[in-house]
Amino acid sequence: MIHVHSLEEIKANIEENKVTLLYISRPSCSVCHSLLPQVEELLTQFPAIVPIHANADQIPEIAGEYSVFTVPAVLVFANGKEMIREARFVPIGELEEQLSKLISHLTLT
Repeated sequence: MIHVHSLEEIKANIEENKVTLLYISRPSCSVCHSLLPQVEELLTQFPAIVPIHANADQIPEIAGEYSVFTVPAVLVFANGKEMIREARFVPIGELEEQLSKLISHLTLT
């Protein structure tokens, strides 16, 4: 995962890459710490997705910019638009299915 430290870095990654997964967490969040390795493992199946990780404590304005009120949050952007959003308790199987559909759709277009 690419660690980002500002909204500008997040926006640049979303603009520069066809598909970006933004993982938002906080250091004090135990769910965040247990979910991150699962998301990283899942992403090995999707090399076309650029993963970025943001610490909500370091970037407090992220909550308002992306309407994130709980962590962890997983936001997936395709061609600059938010396509997938999961928060707090993220079912990995469901996320995998959504990512598969998204990647399949993007390769067809």
